[in-house]
Amino acid sequence: MTTVRDGIEADLEGFDVPGASWVVFDEGAVTEVGTAGVAEAGSGRAVTPATLFQAASISKPVTVLAMLRLVDQGLLDLDEDVNRKLKSWQVPPTGRWQPTVTLRQLASHSAGLTVSGFPGYPREATLPTTPQILDGTRPATNIGVRGDLVPGTQFRYSGGGTTVIQQLLEDVTGSPFRDIMQELVLQPLGMSDSDYAQPLPPNLHANAASGHNDLGQPLNGKWDVYPQLAAAGLWTTPTDLAKFAIGLERAYADAEGALLPPELARQMLTPQIAATERIGGLNHLGLGVFLDESGTRYGHSGGNKGFCCHLLAYRDTRQGAVVMTNGDSGMWVVLRAFAAIASSRGWPSYSQELEEPDLPTTESLERLTGTHRLTNGVRLVVRVWDRGLGAQFEGQEPLEFRALSADRFAAAGVDAQLEVRGGELVFLQGGAEFGCVRE
Repeated sequence: MTTVRDGIEADLEGFDVPGASWVVFDEGAVTEVGTAGVAEAGSGRAVTPATLFQAASISKPVTVLAMLRLVDQGLLDLDEDVNRKLKSWQVPPTGRWQPTVTLRQLASHSAGLTVSGFPGYPREATLPTTPQILDGTRPATNIGVRGDLVPGTQFRYSGGGTTVIQQLLEDVTGSPFRDIMQELVLQPLGMSDSDYAQPLPPNLHANAASGHNDLGQPLNGKWDVYPQLAAAGLWTTPTDLAKFAIGLERAYADAEGALLPPELARQMLTPQIAATERIGGLNHLGLGVFLDESGTRYGHSGGNKGFCCHLLAYRDTRQGAVVMTNGDSGMWVVLRAFAAIASSRGWPSYSQELEEPDLPTTESLERLTGTHRLTNGVRLVVRVWDRGLGAQFEGQEPLEFRALSADRFAAAGVDAQLEVRGGELVFLQGGAEFGCVRE
């Protein structure tokens, strides 16, 4: 009989992911702790339960728990215009219109703000301040955070919106975000192996997993740095993320000593707006977490460069798991691990249907390389980039296009895609399509 560990070990090898760490929890306690593989390819350094991984976007719901603690203290209001409390930066007007954005909208990704996610920075890079990130000014490498949808009307994932929360928490407390998170969440929940530390302090380097590309090769510098702390900056372990979920469930159940009163915990786990589907059938947003339509199942995925992870839990049965990996292809490992855990633990209503990877081969990628010209005359040079494509447009720095399937590639940090149709490339951007003619 194949065990969860057997499946994870096989998938690590099959998808070129060096290592994984996971926990399963039930009724408020961790019941299984597992690790497999190595913290860095070629190092022989085994992953242990204490190995640190980048939580990536799972940083967001932990941030929202801190935000709600300040709501409970009366420093913030879920439905107040955030510009009333922001001091170091303001949500800017859009032309002549000034959008009113609330914390409820920011935490449910319905504020209509731009900037879905953020690229990391090399460890030696000069890091931007939070206002520079929000304004999109150097040394920040992202565009500015702006409102171009009517707030509260629809879901649009925005790491930029979570960064607004980061600035707001610093402005109302007068403390650095890292200290806020330690005081309000990490220390009270006993998350002693967790820190919103970017860059990671040198004394923790030996305990940190290195990130790896799609081919299982270590990243240059071992990992990137994410100064967007609230959105992507948490280093942690599966055990500590389980403590977060258990703490949230204790608050929902009005347990003695919980971090939040039940009315706020229940708002966090109440659907606020419909969303695109995530792992485990999560297709709505609460406050900081994705939910199923009924609100009984919740969680969040994370994907920084070289790291993939997911947390999923059941509100009422208090079951759940966290799986963290140190490879760009780790989400395939995560998907299969959750299906195996759900089956072995009898999780209710968890679909066992698995999407089979449809990834390009090295040969198919090489057939697309060379110099092309768009039908509008712009020239681009295409080459293989890990398991995806790199495209350098005339006069521009190269862009990485990650493989979504064997025939579809998405640009990192830019709203653009490349598709393969009839063996030729098509460039898609802003609702327009441009054929690519090979020169």
